[in-house]
Amino acid sequence: MRWLECSTLAEPDAVDAVAELFGRWGQGVAIEEPVVSSRDGDEVSIARDQPVLVKTYLPLDQRAAERRARLEEGTWHLGRLRSIAPLRVRALDEEDWANAWKEHFHVQRIGERLVIVPSWREYAARPADVPLLLDPGMAFGTGLHPTTRLCLLAVERLVRPGHDVLDLGTGSGILAIAAARLGARSVQALDVEPVAIEVARTNAVRNQVDDRVEVALGSLPHPRVPPASRDLVLANITIRALRELQTAVRGALRPGGRAVFSGILAEDGARFREALAASGWSDARTDQEADWIAVTVSPAG
Repeated sequence: MRWLECSTLAEPDAVDAVAELFGRWGQGVAIEEPVVSSRDGDEVSIARDQPVLVKTYLPLDQRAAERRARLEEGTWHLGRLRSIAPLRVRALDEEDWANAWKEHFHVQRIGERLVIVPSWREYAARPADVPLLLDPGMAFGTGLHPTTRLCLLAVERLVRPGHDVLDLGTGSGILAIAAARLGARSVQALDVEPVAIEVARTNAVRNQVDDRVEVALGSLPHPRVPPASRDLVLANITIRALRELQTAVRGALRPGGRAVFSGILAEDGARFREALAASGWSDARTDQEADWIAVTVSPAG
């Protein structure tokens, strides 16, 4: 298989718009924020004032030319409004792609216990650590982006032994794996990208939680997610998808269950929370990192 890698450099405030465009016409979205790492890779920080590299990939099939044209046109229009570089395109073999991003991915500590460990890096565990062995593959979800980090912090805070969890838009499976490693009884992981399903399943096996993490293609409603069957729903997706799916998410929760919605720019937070309240949600908590927020809510009443 050969692929086209399509990428652009965008100012931080424009990343959400670019990611939505790339997600619509590409296959998967990678967001690579500029990272400053210690020599051993154990400490990582993000340079918030520098442009962000956003990538997507197109299989070289009969639709590649059309999808590439859509990406070029959309990037050009966004570039008239914000600081966004013209689209860059290069062809990659599968093997070349598989190694292209590894240099940017390091060991990262999230919260008090979770540690994201790339499968190719060495790591010395501390006694209380819960390591997440991860090879993002083409599904992405490395934990670098604030939306993912906010969800991981919520997982660490909310998951209890015996919980049944739904990870909506699982990507690399990082949130589902974290929930299982922290004691969830079962985790249903859903994604609309077939490549994400393959990568998430591989990562679940790598972390020895494939007996509790079931990965399936699709979104809500889904036959593997009966009504009122989940204690916690994690949704780290676009704000448009969150708006469309929030009613279905509420239907999947048991009484007393909670949902974590992430992928929301802080500037959109007030309107998003107002919309949730109008739709029957109780706003329990909002957490923020950089320009992004995650909202933890429960069905009202």
